Parts: sequence; structure tokens; C-alpha cells
Amino acid sequence: MDIFLKSASALNDETRVKILKFINIHDKCCVCDLENSFDMIQSRLSRHLKILKEAGFLRVDRVGRWAYYSIRTPLDEFRQACIKEIMTLEIDLPKLIKVCEAK
Repeated sequence: MDIFLKSASALNDETRVKILKFINIHDKCCVCDLENSFDMIQSRLSRHLKILKEAGFLRVDRVGRWAYYSIRTPLDEFRQACIKEIMTLEIDLPKLIKVCEAK
């Protein structure tokens, strides 16, 4: 029950919904790219990413000093349905601003 409530709660924020759609579109995003694309300070972005990760939507892969976020796979049916619904929403997303390259 706890993970279900965390998942539902994580989607109760417009910024987090935008981040999920953005990452789903761009596949794998470095924190620095997300920071620049969303024009958001690192601490605020990290909080959103932590909430989405704890809710079971995101995975993080560390490569050297970089952290790359992507949609967790496999997703359960509930999270898949949430992502599918988010992808249908008309949301203005920022343009991807690549700052770092995958090593």
C-alpha cells in the first residue's frame, strides 16, 4: 500500500509530471541536462527526482560523476498506465539542452 500511495502522491505535482514525460521522450537524461533544460536549481530538481525514484517511476545509473535518469523497466501495470496517460497530455516541455555526454 505504501508504494501505491507514494506513486499516486508523486504525480500530484505538475513539475514531476513534466519531468516524467521529458525523460520518457528523451530516454535517458543526465541531471545536468535536466537542470539546464528545466532551468531549475540542482537541489529542487534532485528533490523531484528522488520522489519519482522512490515512487518506482525512475531508475538512476551512475557513470563516473554523472547520474543518468530513465524510466524504470519493467514497470508494473499501474505505473505503465500512468506513463501512458502522461504521454497523452498536452504539456509544454522545455527543449533538451545537452550539457554532458554519456561516457
